[in-house]
Amino acid sequence: MVIFDWIVLALTILFIVIYGAVKTSKSSNIKSFLKDNNNTNWFTIGVSVMATQASAITFLSTPGQAYNDGMGFLQFYLGLPLAMIIICAFFVPLYHKLKVYTAYEFLEKRFDQKTRTLGAVLFLIQRGLAAGITIFAPSIILSSVLDIDLKLLNIIIGLLVIVYTVSGGTRAVNTTQKQQMFIIFTGLFLVFFIIQNNLPDQLTFNKFLDYGGSEVIHTNISKDGALSGVDIELTRKIASDTNANVIASGGVTNYDDIKKINNYFLEGIVGVIVGTALYKGLIKLDEAIKLVSN
Repeated sequence: MVIFDWIVLALTILFIVIYGAVKTSKSSNIKSFLKDNNNTNWFTIGVSVMATQASAITFLSTPGQAYNDGMGFLQFYLGLPLAMIIICAFFVPLYHKLKVYTAYEFLEKRFDQKTRTLGAVLFLIQRGLAAGITIFAPSIILSSVLDIDLKLLNIIIGLLVIVYTVSGGTRAVNTTQKQQMFIIFTGLFLVFFIIQNNLPDQLTFNKFLDYGGSEVIHTNISKDGALSGVDIELTRKIASDTNANVIASGGVTNYDDIKKINNYFLEGIVGVIVGTALYKGLIKLDEAIKLVSN
């Protein structure tokens, strides 16, 4: 990390914690601590909910999940807007009318103390485990980048979160999560424009859109990097079913594998990725290029 990275990281963490603790430290009773005296505006609450849904876990885990299992998991998120509408239309007015602080207080009024205790205990166990993972996952990344002991980093992050949460209550959480959401979106847009500006002349963003998915890379996770041969039949099937030019990835062990791929050029298999074979010294790039050229 360069000095600028350290400055951005330190200022971001300190600003969020100090701002959340100072601006929201006036919670003098249970109503102000849990409900902010009903003074929080709708925009802050909405952005806070979005930040809760898109935590550090989302940014760290979903790219890997998409790589391994595809984008099918996104279907679970399609129901979230509908769920939010139902909650806002039915549950929130009910809680507001009954003047309860939590859903578990409502359970006690509707049923009994045992039901409230059971629901609260189950929720605390679930959120305790989830919070542990939420802190642990980014700590792994920061530990590698900052060269800090993982356990120590977990303790530091946990203490920073506790400081502004306990000092300011709900308002502190809403305020700091709004700040975090702003930082997340700023980072996303910056990364997008930096990548776009550093693309080679042969692959501008507009040209990328013009390709329209005419070429795809087929990656077989079980063979990628395993040097166990290319899954030619499945690659041929993908080329046939999609009418797209397919680049095979994974499994190349020797020049014979490249020859086999080259035999199906007319069927839509137009290339193959040979990174592992090159790294292991099993083939030479110039020899492989000569082979397909001939």
